[in-house]
Amino acid sequence: MSTNNRDDFGIKPLGQLLRQQAIPASAGILVMSIYGIVDTIFVGLWVGSLGIAAITVVLPITFLIASIGMAIGVGGASIISRSFGEGEDEKAYRTFGNQVGLTLTFGVLFVVLGFIFIDQILALFGGRGDVQEPALQYFSIVLIGAPFLAWGMMSNNVIRAEGFPRIAMLTIMIPAVVNIILDPIFIIGLDMGLEGAAWATTISYISSAIFATWFFLQGDSQMKLSKENLKPDLPIIRETIALGSVTFARQGTISILSIILNNSLFIYGGELGLSIYGIIGRLMMFANFPVLGITQGFIPIVGYNYGAKLMDRVTKIIRLSMLSATLIAFGIFSVIMIFTPQIISVFTNEPELIRQTTPALRLAFLATPLIAINLLGGAYFQAIGRATPALILSISKQRILLIPLILILPVYFGMNGIWYSFPIADIGAALITLYYMAYHRRKNKKTYPEA
Repeated sequence: MSTNNRDDFGIKPLGQLLRQQAIPASAGILVMSIYGIVDTIFVGLWVGSLGIAAITVVLPITFLIASIGMAIGVGGASIISRSFGEGEDEKAYRTFGNQVGLTLTFGVLFVVLGFIFIDQILALFGGRGDVQEPALQYFSIVLIGAPFLAWGMMSNNVIRAEGFPRIAMLTIMIPAVVNIILDPIFIIGLDMGLEGAAWATTISYISSAIFATWFFLQGDSQMKLSKENLKPDLPIIRETIALGSVTFARQGTISILSIILNNSLFIYGGELGLSIYGIIGRLMMFANFPVLGITQGFIPIVGYNYGAKLMDRVTKIIRLSMLSATLIAFGIFSVIMIFTPQIISVFTNEPELIRQTTPALRLAFLATPLIAINLLGGAYFQAIGRATPALILSISKQRILLIPLILILPVYFGMNGIWYSFPIADIGAALITLYYMAYHRRKNKKTYPEA
C-alpha cells in the first residue's frame, strides 16, 4: 500500500474525504441491514412470528461475542490512525499483530463459554415459553460462526484505518450478500426452516473472515503478519483495550438492554411483543445506516488529523459530519413514518402483528434523527484517544437513560411505555453529548481553533 492513501487524510478536502470514507461504509452497513431485513422477511413468512422472536433473542448474544472483535478493531484502529499521522509506522504494525492475538483468544473463549452455558444464556435473554426451542435451534448453529464474525469486525476497522474504505466495505457486504443468496435456498428450497436461516448466517460470517484474511495475506495491505509483531506489547494492549472498551461497553450495554427489553416485552406482550420488536429493531438498523457509515468514515479522518495536529481540520470535519448525518437520517425517518403500515406488511402477513407493530414503530422512531449527535460525539473522543469521555457518551443512551426508562414506564403505560422510552432516550443522549462537546471545547480552546 502506498502511504498516499493514509496521507490524503491530512491534505484532501474534508467533504471529499468524508464521502470517500462514509459512502463505502454506509453501503456496507446498508447491505448488512438489508440482509437483516431479508432474513426477517423469509423467517417471518416461512417460519412465522415465533421465528422472528427467536432471532430477536439470539441476535444480541451473537453480536456481544462479535463486539469483542469490533472493540479490538476500533481500539487498535485509533492507535494505527494516530501512529500513521505521527509517522510511527512500526507502532501501527505492532498494534495489528496484537489485535490478531487478542481477537483469536477472546473470540474462541467466549464461544466455548457460550456452548457450556447455552441454556442459561438463552433464558437470560428472554428465550422462554414457546420461543425457547426455536431460539436454542438457531443459536446453537449461529454460535459456530461468531468467532469468524469477530475477526471480520476487527479486520474491517483496521482496513479502513489503512486507507482502504472500499475493501472495508466488502468485509461487511460479502457476508450480507452470501446470506441473502443462501436464505431462500436453505429456508425454502431445502425446506430447512429456521435451521436453514442459521446455517446461512454462519456461512456468511465465515465468508467475511476468509475475505479479510486474504486481503491481509495477499492483498495490498501493509499489515502482514510476522512473529515479531505478534509478540504481546503490553502498552499497546492496554491502550487497545482501553479504547476498545468503549465499543465493548456500548455493545455490552446493548446486551444488558436486550435482557431487560426482551424480558419486559415477554411480560407485557408475550411472544408477540418479541416479534414486534424484532421488526422494529431491523428497521432501526436500516434507518441508521447513513449515520453509522458517516461515523465509521469520520473516525480515521479525525484520528489522522488529530495525530498530525491539524486542529482546524478536526473542527471542520466534526461540523460537516454532524450536519450531513442529521439531514440524511431525517430524510429516511420521514419515509418510514409516512409509509409505516406498508413497510411492516413486507415482513409478515399476520394481521395482528401488523396492527400492533404500526403504532409501536412510530413511537419508537420519533427522535431517531438525533442519534447522529450522540454517535459522532462518542466517536470523536474515541478517535483522539480519550477513552473516558467516549465511554460516558457511548453508554449515555442505553445504560443511563433507556434501561431505567424501560424498567419504569411500562409499569404505568404497559407496552406503550417501552416504545415511549426510545425517543426520550434519544433526546436525552443528544443533550448530554451537546453539553459535553461544548464543555470540552471551552476547556480546550487552543485545541479547537475557530474554523
